[in-house]
Amino acid sequence: MKAVRGLMKVFITRRIPQEGTEILSGATGVCEVSQWDSDEPVPRAELLKGVQGAHGLLCLLSDKIDAEVLDAAGPNLKVISTMSVGFDHLALDEIKKRGIRVGYTPDVLTDATAELTVALLLATARRLPEGVEEVKNGGWSSWKPLWLCGYGLSGSTVGVIGLGRIGMAIAQRLLPFGVKRLLYAGRTAKAHAAEVNGEFVPLDTLVSESDFVVVSCSLTPETQGLCDKAFFSKMKKTAVFINSSRGAVVNQEDLYEALKSGQIAAAGLDVTTPEPLPTNHPLLTLKNCVVLPHIGSATYSTRGVMSALTVQNLLGGLQGLDMPSELRL
Repeated sequence: MKAVRGLMKVFITRRIPQEGTEILSGATGVCEVSQWDSDEPVPRAELLKGVQGAHGLLCLLSDKIDAEVLDAAGPNLKVISTMSVGFDHLALDEIKKRGIRVGYTPDVLTDATAELTVALLLATARRLPEGVEEVKNGGWSSWKPLWLCGYGLSGSTVGVIGLGRIGMAIAQRLLPFGVKRLLYAGRTAKAHAAEVNGEFVPLDTLVSESDFVVVSCSLTPETQGLCDKAFFSKMKKTAVFINSSRGAVVNQEDLYEALKSGQIAAAGLDVTTPEPLPTNHPLLTLKNCVVLPHIGSATYSTRGVMSALTVQNLLGGLQGLDMPSELRL
């Protein structure tokens, strides 16, 4: 598609919520938009074709934006705006080298992701999916003293790995359940941890003393595969493991073995590797593993705000103006 003279070409890799498309439709004098018009991810070949000559690219977490895509786009590309808080799908070194600006959507999905993490923790610890299944399959008979017993938060120790925006929001929501101690681990102690009486401890201490281990860190070379066999072997046998950060932080084979052998009590995951997780994956055979399809930010309002912010970042980058949420490279 040839760009109309004077208009900058934008390629959008997916359908996005209307809050964003309405802002775009009001920017007709700025850019000409082509879009992969589907709720499913753009095929690689279509992505490479779509970005040719583009000045702006609006993408999602599922789109791998690497040197091949940047080469296909060519020298016009000024801005990449991703509708996500995570950016491990972007080849940042290549992007920086080419002087391309990057927009992302932090903050706006903090509350929704924290709520979902707490919901996942409760569902896993109290065995809600198992209970629903027992009602449906006729397994519910008489009241039994130990049937479907799980673990409660009252009087417990919760460990949060990564007390950033989302980790802090999770901690704030868990405390009213009567949590006794809130431990956190990360690169540095956080001043804001005082608001939740957070104790900064070494990772080994957090893992060995927590009744609930919640992973809420960024995916970095240091955190990739962090939760492995050695990690799970230090956890209590009654402990519950929750991950709503990135799938690659966890060694899933090691998690499977820890769950199957009873090394840990249960796990709840909103993120996996790969996504979607194949339906024949061993983790899905376990009753003590709850897997959700990466729906941390899936509230209508949050996705709408994400969409609008992504488009505002895109338009700011195209016009050489401030972007509301620019990633500093």
